[in-house]
Amino acid sequence: MTTVLTTFDIAHIVQKLGIATCLTRMAAYLEADFLRWNEFDKSARVANHSPDGVIELMPISDAQLYSFKYVNGHPKNTRAGLSTVMAFGVLADVATGQPSLLSELTITTAMRTAATSAMVARRLARPDSRTMALIGNGAQSEFQALAFHHLLGISEIRLFDVDPAATAKLMHHLKAVPGLRLKACASTAEAVRGADIVTTVTADKTNATILTPEMIEPGMHINGVGGDCPGKTELHGGVLSMAKVFVEYEPQSRIEGDLQQMPADFPVTEFWRVLKGLAGGRDNAQQVTVFDSVGFALEDYSALRFLRDVARELGLGAPLALIPQMADPKDLFGQLALASHAKVPQLQTA
Repeated sequence: MTTVLTTFDIAHIVQKLGIATCLTRMAAYLEADFLRWNEFDKSARVANHSPDGVIELMPISDAQLYSFKYVNGHPKNTRAGLSTVMAFGVLADVATGQPSLLSELTITTAMRTAATSAMVARRLARPDSRTMALIGNGAQSEFQALAFHHLLGISEIRLFDVDPAATAKLMHHLKAVPGLRLKACASTAEAVRGADIVTTVTADKTNATILTPEMIEPGMHINGVGGDCPGKTELHGGVLSMAKVFVEYEPQSRIEGDLQQMPADFPVTEFWRVLKGLAGGRDNAQQVTVFDSVGFALEDYSALRFLRDVARELGLGAPLALIPQMADPKDLFGQLALASHAKVPQLQTA
């Protein structure tokens, strides 16, 4: 039987463990898997683009486990009452192909993206960083804010979104977080002025220039999250030119990230090399660093492993006959006769 984790299970995990613990533990899973980088069979995600968005499959495996994520990105969805990003994922046994876990990954993707951002910033941002500008205050923004607060000690976050209601929503959710000050700003330039870290997480599928060179100050770390598919950027090319740039999986980032606007020989460093001690991170306190984050399948693999393990700890998840359970594995046709008297299992819906 395949274990199914719903949005209600993920919410229960966060309520039981606390968001700080979830982000911390997920970051540990991410780091452990990035340190095993060469053990994975990797590829860029498979993407189907349309004028309104993109639908993607993100596969990866090592010798024991295979995972994939189905995910979309449709910025106009909110007008129809739908999420911009929706996702689910599967974890399967390489030796048999048996899917062991089917899980929601919409909420989880926001957590894993935030945990990845913080994991990288711990190595690239200045250790004394305490302020962050957060540009784009939509569905993923609270997770980014909490990850940088709990994992890096960020105590002040300056907020800007072209939609003031999004900023108000974020401030409402996080107003009671101890030790965290939130400031709504009137522009991107106001928000980033004097910030140690700048996170951009906007949704529009366009070649935008949210950050321009004159906004960048010495020593900044820029966490570019929203530029994650062809034709979608957030950083002016001049920002990349003045910085030391780090990526997840270079072949994918060259196509999808802010890096897509740079020459093919523009130098970047895959972050796993920093973790392994094969490449340096920040060279000095005045250097500008950029993490051109597009989201990579290894991060979903780590997130699914985390969900599987914590679900077992907490006794969560429902069994689902996703794959036929046959007394005679060669008698697939015989399964059709079972439908007339089998009881259809009901999954939790509320």
